[in-house]
Amino acid sequence: MYVAGALSGTSADGIDVAVVEITEGDRLRWVGGQTVSYALPVRGQILALCAGAALPLAELYELDDAIAEAFAAAIADTLTKLKIQPDLVASHGQTVFHRPPAGEHLGRSVQLGWGGAIAQRLGLPVVANFRAADVALGGHGAPLVPMVDWLLLRHETCDRCVQNLGGIANVAYLPAGGDTTTVIGFDNGPGNVLLDLAAEVLFGKPFDPEGRLASRGAPNSSLVEAWLQHEFFRRQPPKSTGRELFDRKYLDRCIVKCRERNLSNFDVLATLTEFTARAIADSYRQFLPRYPQEVWLGGGGCHNRYLMERLAHTLAPATVHTTAEQGIDPDHKEAIAFAVLGYLRWHNRPGNLPSVTGAKRAVPLGDVFLP
Repeated sequence: MYVAGALSGTSADGIDVAVVEITEGDRLRWVGGQTVSYALPVRGQILALCAGAALPLAELYELDDAIAEAFAAAIADTLTKLKIQPDLVASHGQTVFHRPPAGEHLGRSVQLGWGGAIAQRLGLPVVANFRAADVALGGHGAPLVPMVDWLLLRHETCDRCVQNLGGIANVAYLPAGGDTTTVIGFDNGPGNVLLDLAAEVLFGKPFDPEGRLASRGAPNSSLVEAWLQHEFFRRQPPKSTGRELFDRKYLDRCIVKCRERNLSNFDVLATLTEFTARAIADSYRQFLPRYPQEVWLGGGGCHNRYLMERLAHTLAPATVHTTAEQGIDPDHKEAIAFAVLGYLRWHNRPGNLPSVTGAKRAVPLGDVFLP
């Protein structure tokens, strides 16, 4: 079965499209994919909404339609280039709001990019709205990728962590030889979101290419230690987060503290990079039953060489790899994951892991829209 998966992450920098073939025994073969940038006006509206801008309901649905059209166009272009017609499309859409559950109050997670419109535009069945079923059962609706990490990357004799370096960082811990009930997963801090924001604010660039700007600075260890005292980093999993916490206001507060210590712009970016790496490494030591032997990295952060160097240092003695060594393109790992989750939903199989999300039970994820 050929499945196209599509996703735009917290950074909203583009739509990742991945096409895979899934055969008996959940064997996966990468076919191809690409990343298609949003039109600047659409991205601007997304970032403004994520930052808390008020939007009339009519305009909200116009943005929902625009995102759906952008997803459909990106998927159609990818399929044309690959000369393939999939059996199914799985679209995560664009997260614009995420509220974790608190006490007896359910969480909410909102993704725009209406699956019904994508199905009509492509003439293909579409699975979308993946997070709602888990949230309705008391879960965080995130992270959802650990199920796919377990299917594709578990090992019989080696404890592994699969670490995503997207806008938000999240981890799946796969104990050696364990079944799905042994998997631990949670959001463990900012991934690229603060680094991208800082590159834009301090240098007028959308991101720090290969971490070259940060590599020219020196991190301030006392600030990193202070930032790691935030309640989020001490909270026990299950836990999830997003731009609702790590937003422009959060960054501005960090920059103020840096200025009080006379740090240069390069030092600020280096300190934020060290903060990102330390948050990940510290979460392993705080919340995992055993420290992993291997860490497998995916997501756009894999292009940040300076971040990769700092992770190799902070995660030692675990060995650090990218999922490319397993035949899974780091740039498209999350889109691949949602293709697999769409495949599971099509076959009415559970896609969430209650041990990860905190949901009451495992359940198939997503709504099916037929053309």
